[in-house]
Amino acid sequence: MCRRSSSGLKAVSFAFVLLLAGCGGYGGMGSMGGGYGNPMPPPSVMFSSPTQTSTIHLGQAVKLAWTSSNATHCSGSTPSDIGGAFSGSQPVSGSATVAPVGAGTVTYTVSCTGSGNGSATTAAVTVLPSILSMLSPSKITTIGSTVDPIEHGLNPYGLAIAPVTAGGLVTAGDLIVCNFNDGATNTQGNGTTVVGLHPTPGATPYRIAQSASLEGCNALAILPDGSISAAALTAGRNPLVSPSGVVSTPFSADTFPGPWGEAHVAATGQNPAALYVSNVDGSIDRITLNGDTQTGFTQIVRGFCASGMPGAIYAPAGLTYDPSVDTLYVIDTSSYSVIALANVSSISAAGVVVAGQCSSTAAAPTPMPTFSGPSASSARVVAHGAPLFAPLSAALLADGDLIVENSDINIPSGQMPNLAVEVSPVLPGGFVGQPVQLDTSGIPGALFGIVATVDGQGNQIVYFNDDSATPNAVMRMTE
Repeated sequence: MCRRSSSGLKAVSFAFVLLLAGCGGYGGMGSMGGGYGNPMPPPSVMFSSPTQTSTIHLGQAVKLAWTSSNATHCSGSTPSDIGGAFSGSQPVSGSATVAPVGAGTVTYTVSCTGSGNGSATTAAVTVLPSILSMLSPSKITTIGSTVDPIEHGLNPYGLAIAPVTAGGLVTAGDLIVCNFNDGATNTQGNGTTVVGLHPTPGATPYRIAQSASLEGCNALAILPDGSISAAALTAGRNPLVSPSGVVSTPFSADTFPGPWGEAHVAATGQNPAALYVSNVDGSIDRITLNGDTQTGFTQIVRGFCASGMPGAIYAPAGLTYDPSVDTLYVIDTSSYSVIALANVSSISAAGVVVAGQCSSTAAAPTPMPTFSGPSASSARVVAHGAPLFAPLSAALLADGDLIVENSDINIPSGQMPNLAVEVSPVLPGGFVGQPVQLDTSGIPGALFGIVATVDGQGNQIVYFNDDSATPNAVMRMTE
């Protein structure tokens, strides 16, 4: 029991000190750090992503997000060698994007310390093999000849899938092809024809258009209304072909120094629709559109290495757009690289200047490019070097990876020709799994246009042009 003294002021003060000490007054004030009173609770950790079991393909990334309380330090870990780069110090609350490096099952853990220890582990993520490894070369099927039925143009380069049935000749799902060679002389760069095929084995090609404005057609992109945009190298134009086969040149006021790649981007939010065109002078242009009508023209990239002639051209090619991340992928044939242009809709005039170090173009590959300019941070090299050998064309797979085909220009002796390579924008180094040989004729340079889609059950389908087939043909590869 505590009592007060009544023997004067000093005694009262002294007793008051004793009272506080004896009844926990001063000692209680130390309860935050001295072990008296209620201690701090231990850390708690919680993942907000992923919270449910999920499945991805090798080449995709896992997005992690977590929060903690009462923590002073946290660290990350993954128990599997295939989990990817997630280890060491982590913020007490934060996020990370991690790319697994192999197939299997992975989890991720965040462990935190404070006045105690706490941790949390994600739900399991199943990593399936890469999409390309699940496609079977043994299931490659010939869809049909790409030779123009009238003029007999051949050597199919451009390939696209019709998105709509817009009247006229083309039905939604049809495969649209343009021929790089003419029928009379089989000269590279003299082709003037566009043909279509229904996407079923044994299809017969039908003529869509022939025009001098299409001369040297090598790449195609199709607008939402079914109009076909064509990169015509020799004509130096980017004509449009209507679904009924009428050829027009609405962009004739623009200068195209050898169109060599083509991609259409639909309008989203504040960004208008656009066509992106790469050229054999190493530049990339953006044509902004309102429907089929041009509203602007901007050269957004310059400086890619470019040289050669029809049949052996080194230039930015294979333009492939991923709308989920507003990124344009460029296949740099000269440096054997895949380049990503992130936030491409926001890149302004001369936004990216490529330092391609082009003095050695005659003896490709040229060095891996670097970038400058106001939007230099938008550009990065996703993959570089073998197994890419003068890559030419690409398509976007269902999981956001790319399938990239080699052109095999100056392919080294003993190197397997006609390879397709899977490239991931998130996996370190870019390359996923092993390449697949699409044409086994042994003749290099068989592969040109390529497109990818999925069937009604979500299965991946890849179509590609094969000019070593007799006759030249569109092929289909499935799981």
